[in-house]
Amino acid sequence: MINEKEVTIYDIADKLKVSIATVSRALKNDPVVNIKTRKKIFAMAEEMNYRSNNFARNLRNSRTETIGVIVPKLNSSFMSSVIAGIEKVLNASGYHLIISQSSEDVKKEIASAKTMFNNRVDGLLVSLAYDTTDLKHFDIFSKKNIPVIFFDRVLDNPHYTNILIDNKKAAKQATEHLISQGCKRIVHITASSKLNVYEERLKGYQEALATHKIKFDKKNIITCNLSFESGEAAAKLILKMKPMPDGIFATNDNCAVGCMLALKQAGIRIPDDIAFVGFNNDPVSKVIEPNLTTINYPGYEMGEVAAQSLINHLSGTSTMHATNKIILRWEFLARDSSQKIKSRAKNK
Repeated sequence: MINEKEVTIYDIADKLKVSIATVSRALKNDPVVNIKTRKKIFAMAEEMNYRSNNFARNLRNSRTETIGVIVPKLNSSFMSSVIAGIEKVLNASGYHLIISQSSEDVKKEIASAKTMFNNRVDGLLVSLAYDTTDLKHFDIFSKKNIPVIFFDRVLDNPHYTNILIDNKKAAKQATEHLISQGCKRIVHITASSKLNVYEERLKGYQEALATHKIKFDKKNIITCNLSFESGEAAAKLILKMKPMPDGIFATNDNCAVGCMLALKQAGIRIPDDIAFVGFNNDPVSKVIEPNLTTINYPGYEMGEVAAQSLINHLSGTSTMHATNKIILRWEFLARDSSQKIKSRAKNK
C-alpha cells in the first residue's frame, strides 16, 4: 500500500495562488487575513485533508500541550471519576491527555513512565500500582523540571506533591461506627501494600480498636487484591471463623459487595449477624441490598485539584515544592448495611 503524501501549507498556497505566509496566518485564524480569504483557505485545507503539525510547532516552543496520566486500572468507578475531573480542567486549559494503566504492575508503571517521557509530556499525574515501593522511575522527569503530581495512592517524598484524603481518620471513623453498633469482632479486609492508602486505613482500624479497648488480632485481617472475586473468597474464610465476626470493614466497595453477596447466599443476615462498611462510595454501594455504608471519596474533586495543581506548576503560579501535601475532605455515609441497632428495633 502506497502512503499518500502529507499535505502541507505549500500545497494549499499553490492551489489557491496565495502566499505561504497568508495560508499560515489564516490557519491560525489571524485577523490580519480577511475573513473571506480565511474561509477559502479553511475550506481548501479540509478538502485536501490537511493536518496541522501541532507537534512540531509545540516542540519549537518546548511544549507539547500534552499531560500524561498513569493509573492502576481504568475499570474502576473511582478512577473513572478522577479522570473525568482531570479531563475537565485540562481540556478547559487547552491540554490533551495521554492515559495509561499499570494494571497494578510496577514494571508496566515503569514502562508507562518512560513512554510518557519519550512523548515529551509537559507534566504527569500518577496513582501508583500496588507493588510500587519507590519513585526512582520518575527521576527522569525531575531532572528535566517536568512536574509530577501523585494522587490517591502515593509514597511520601519531599520532591513531589501528593493529593489524598486522611485515610487513617476515615478508617477510624468507619471502625468506630461498627463498634457503636455493638460490634466487637471486626474483620478488616485490605490489600498487601506499602502504599499510603492501605497502610493508613489499617492504622485507623487498629487505633479505633485500641481507643475502645478491643484487642487487635492479626487473624481478623484478610489480605487480598480487593476485587469482587476476592470478596467472595474472603467470605469463605469468614464462614470458617470461630467465633464468627459481627462486623466487617473492607477498604473497597467492590470487594465488600462481593463478600456481602457470598455471605447472604450462605444465610448470613446483614446487618443483624454481620454489619458491613466499605470505602469509596462506588455506584455498586447503592445497588446492593441492604445499601452499603461507606466513605465518600471525592474522586472527581481529586482529579480537578490534581489537574489544577499541575497547571499552576506549568504556568509558574506555584513552585514545584510549594505544597507537598493536599488533603481533601471526605464524608462518612451511614446506610443500612451497618445499622444493627436500627435493624433490631425494626424487627421487634
